[in-house]
Amino acid sequence: MSGFVGIWNLDGAPVDRALLERMTQALAFRGPDTQRIWCDGPIGMGHALLQIPPGAPLEEQPAHLEGRLWIAANARLDARDELIGKLKEKCRTADTLSLSTPDAELILHAYDAWGEACVEYLLGDFSFALWDAQVKRLLCARDPMGIKQLYYAQAGSSLVFGNTLNSIRLHPGVSRRLNDLAIADFLLFEMNQDPSTTSFADIRQLPPAHALLCERGAISVRRYWELPPAAPVHFSRNAEYVERFRELLDVAVADRLRGSNVGIAMSGGLDSTAVAASAQRVLARTGNVNGVRAYTEVFDSLIPHEERRYATLAANALKIPIEYLVSDNRKIFERGDEQTRRLPLPINLAWPDASPDQLRQIIVHSRLALTGFGADPAFAARITVHFRQLIKKGRFDRALADAVHYLTRPGRTSRLYLRLRWQRLFPAKTSAVPYPEWLNPGLEKRLSLRERWAGLTHDQFPNHSARPEAYELIASPGWPSLFELLDPNVTQMPVEVRNPFFDLRLLHFLLALPRLPWCCDKELLREAARGSLPEAVRLRRKSPMPAETLNALLQKPESAWVDRFDPIEELETYVLRQKIPPVYCEKDLWSARVHLRPLSLNFWLRHRES
Repeated sequence: MSGFVGIWNLDGAPVDRALLERMTQALAFRGPDTQRIWCDGPIGMGHALLQIPPGAPLEEQPAHLEGRLWIAANARLDARDELIGKLKEKCRTADTLSLSTPDAELILHAYDAWGEACVEYLLGDFSFALWDAQVKRLLCARDPMGIKQLYYAQAGSSLVFGNTLNSIRLHPGVSRRLNDLAIADFLLFEMNQDPSTTSFADIRQLPPAHALLCERGAISVRRYWELPPAAPVHFSRNAEYVERFRELLDVAVADRLRGSNVGIAMSGGLDSTAVAASAQRVLARTGNVNGVRAYTEVFDSLIPHEERRYATLAANALKIPIEYLVSDNRKIFERGDEQTRRLPLPINLAWPDASPDQLRQIIVHSRLALTGFGADPAFAARITVHFRQLIKKGRFDRALADAVHYLTRPGRTSRLYLRLRWQRLFPAKTSAVPYPEWLNPGLEKRLSLRERWAGLTHDQFPNHSARPEAYELIASPGWPSLFELLDPNVTQMPVEVRNPFFDLRLLHFLLALPRLPWCCDKELLREAARGSLPEAVRLRRKSPMPAETLNALLQKPESAWVDRFDPIEELETYVLRQKIPPVYCEKDLWSARVHLRPLSLNFWLRHRES
């Protein structure tokens, strides 16, 4: 796991080795073990390595195959044994491959076997740049879900590429000019809506599931994968669903661990505790019974919060140590100046992000962290749709049987979520996200922002998956944005964050499950946890924080300054400061989030050149 950067001078001029070294050294924060560069005339690549686990033999990158193919990668491949089997059938150079072969080397052999179509044979989380010296071709690719990042820029006659935006900005041909539409998207939606651009006009981002090919001076980008609609899965016995889920989860976790110690970002809910239980099972099979530790953010006084209790119960049952991060004394924008000095994009800094502190805890024990992200959308199910479909088909007996089965599950009376269902049926008029009236009118008109707002907030097109609501949520462009925030590109911490629920093998199975009985209220997770987690955790209702952290902080007198901040001159390009309404003591979460975005942008604009 690592950082990489590269330069290809399309006019044939030799690469400036000193410049490439500077750009590679700028990656040392994410690859502290070793930094190497390779140059061959007009092409050069640099790589900074984060070895997992630490102390293992150092992988050498940039890597090559017979001196004709070169690669720099941040890659972790799944189903390696299957891939190696296919390669040995296809390619003479693959005879010596084994499960100990580094992932980057497997990608080289995959390219040798299938050319640019190799990306269609790869499973896992990856971004890479591969140089074919014989035909003078550069192939760059990003994994299907967009967990890894890849940026590129055309700087004069040079193509600059890598997985760390600020490293690319060191090239003298890359300007400081901002991408106004990406900045406007942050103010409107809190994230860039165009997955092919960044906040900088000269720097583009390769979208998830896309490959970039550059040869003979021409650049082309193509999509090589789409999330397939899942056909419903049916087993003859209920136990088979549970067994298959456990099997796939353990495979996903094992492929992400490969025997390494790990820290689990664990709440007291079902998703992250399921990952923790799987990691404990996987490592115990290898004899590593002390390799899993849990890390939990807790609030003891700021807001009502029960994560300490439930996370403790889960950790005790799994026999894993747990550390707590107490966040009661956080302050609004407490890291505004510190974080924005290195951020490659504006993010909402209003509420205190505990991720850096949690990663600092984890790195004492491991360079690897697992999350439970992805379970919520993968299990998403509209129970009303299930019964409506049965009634439409005249299956009244099945509808009655399913209703009885649903209502009689253990702990159901505490998990009917009647208030939430009522709010969804009859939403309050103030629950809609407000359009920001403080946008600069000139910017608003030039970029047609009101039309963009209306166009991007409509309902998604229907799809033909087994559960369209789950498919739509998994395919959301918000996930790659979240992965970017967890990448060392943003966290500045040499910790690899991995998400087992986004394993494509597991994901395809979960998207194919019927709404009842397995998805509504995550019944499959609850059944799979039987015997490994305490009943209090297994049957716990899904309970979001009763009071959001941001709202609680806004009620404190020391937060009043947010309504008095002085904008830097550049902010006026995007925002009319005098039109931002007061936010201090605001109790509506979405109003607070929207109207604090200009202050976050102000911090970022002030420090982006640091």
